[in-house]
Amino acid sequence: MNTALLFPGQGSQEAGMGRDLAEQSADAMNLWKRAERISGLPLREIFWEGSEADMADTRALQPALTVVNISLWAAVAGRVKPCAAAGHSLGEFSALAAAQALPVDDVLEITALRGRLMAEADPHGMGAMAAIVKLAQSDVEDMVRQSAETTDRPLIIANYNTPAQLVVSGAKEAVEHAAGLAKERRGRAVMLKVSGAFHSPLMAEAARELEPLLRRADWSRPRFPVYCNVDGRPAHEAGEALDALVRQMTSSVRWVDTMRRQHADGVTAWLEIGPKTVLGKMVAPCLAGLLPEGGTPAVFSVRNAAEAEALAL
Repeated sequence: MNTALLFPGQGSQEAGMGRDLAEQSADAMNLWKRAERISGLPLREIFWEGSEADMADTRALQPALTVVNISLWAAVAGRVKPCAAAGHSLGEFSALAAAQALPVDDVLEITALRGRLMAEADPHGMGAMAAIVKLAQSDVEDMVRQSAETTDRPLIIANYNTPAQLVVSGAKEAVEHAAGLAKERRGRAVMLKVSGAFHSPLMAEAARELEPLLRRADWSRPRFPVYCNVDGRPAHEAGEALDALVRQMTSSVRWVDTMRRQHADGVTAWLEIGPKTVLGKMVAPCLAGLLPEGGTPAVFSVRNAAEAEALAL
């Protein structure tokens, strides 16, 4: 099978993540320690013994989840020959590390700074995000336009997760207005517990501050194409991946386009590397109408040490 790797982002964190593998593998434990030195945060204490509130802090979450993703990939890398990869938002950095487009230490440094900048981008709580479900994409796009015009505040679709699961992001007034419209149209809106309006123009200053570190990183040509969040297209060269990452923090995550483009390019199986199975569950809805009648996509996961060992066997 032509297999693509999928790496999750924020929202896939869970208590105890990565602990079992770190206690079995010195390399995995050392990766946690390197991330702690780079971030200056007690990541193992937070995610192995801390509270949900501590784990939701994007300053700790971003480097910690990256450690888990990369550690799990390292545990199975010799037994899987991917033809492509993609990562959802934060997960795109793990995908680039897996493709050896960026060294692991550079990825840890970038994600630690990214987490801090995103946490500090909205100190007064002016931004918000909401998941919109049970409505067609065209309806949500219309709601976003209407809410932005009515409130005169910025609002965009931040995540095209599936055709019926989208996330809006922007000024709190505009997000709340869109949530009201969703209910009127018999959809459902769920306000997300985040520290700002991620993947929206309100992240522009954070994106400008991150860009110099992205450009200084030691980029290489990816060993396999990494499909980019900003347009769903594959990056075959280092420059393509860099340009996409520079735009990523203020642009939409076009996950539906990513999955459909991978399918069109010949991917026949998807392997999610990371906690939970959030992305694996999105594959079938994204490919609705593209598979043979009654067909289901081949989706696998490696969430922990036991599943890494099972894959090896």
